[in-house]
Amino acid sequence: MKDIFDELLLCKNEGIPCILVTVVKKNGECPATVGKKMIVRENGSSFGTVGGGALEHFAIEKCKTLISEQSNLLEKYILNEGEIIKGTTTLPMACGGVVTLYYDYIGIKAYVYIFGAGHVGQALANVLKTLNYYLTVVDSRKEIFEKFKNADRKVHSSFTNFIKKEGVKEGSYVVVCTPSHKNDFNVINQIIDLNLKPKYMGMLCSRAKLQTFLKEISMKLEDLPNFYSPIGLDTGGESPEEIAISIASEILAVYYDKNGHKHMKNGE
Repeated sequence: MKDIFDELLLCKNEGIPCILVTVVKKNGECPATVGKKMIVRENGSSFGTVGGGALEHFAIEKCKTLISEQSNLLEKYILNEGEIIKGTTTLPMACGGVVTLYYDYIGIKAYVYIFGAGHVGQALANVLKTLNYYLTVVDSRKEIFEKFKNADRKVHSSFTNFIKKEGVKEGSYVVVCTPSHKNDFNVINQIIDLNLKPKYMGMLCSRAKLQTFLKEISMKLEDLPNFYSPIGLDTGGESPEEIAISIASEILAVYYDKNGHKHMKNGE
């Protein structure tokens, strides 16, 4: 029989953000029991219970907000409609007891997609594995794909077929480092054409290659504010490992909304 920790592990392995809600204290009559736990996913589906009724309904709705904020919360509830106690939320119940719930956000910072499992892609995965991102790598080259390590999910597929089938999650981070210009351009083009909304799109390329791409799509770099190319912060590094650190640093800068860094895309 699956228990609460099996469900928690499932969410973790699949990169699904959730809230673990725990009854940490209770006074008086109420359906909650100290130690009871419930897991709530971002779509509101739940596993386990903290007592049912209006308390549980309220807790599930609260979880949706906390997941979007990626935050924790300790909150006290009085289960007696009409009664008001300072610092306590009143719920439409008639038990009369007081319950304290702790909401523990368990999830990732964001989803990262790496299109291309070559040297830079592998080096980037090695860096990101130490951070709290959910990493998906896509490549059609079987021998390269099979050797790839440190991804949460590996997909053996052509790059365009993956995007057609799954797209990329809104607010995600996309790194394009395929073995050919054509594949790179196709990935970015599909993301734009399908109106997908990653927070970050980075393409590994030279400035000459970037200009060729922009000419093909009849756009300027200024028209694509979340597109970073050449990719990475300007660190001067040229090895796959140094480039990976540059890309990871740029992803962190975008994630934390930090300005003032010298991005390669803004270079001369």
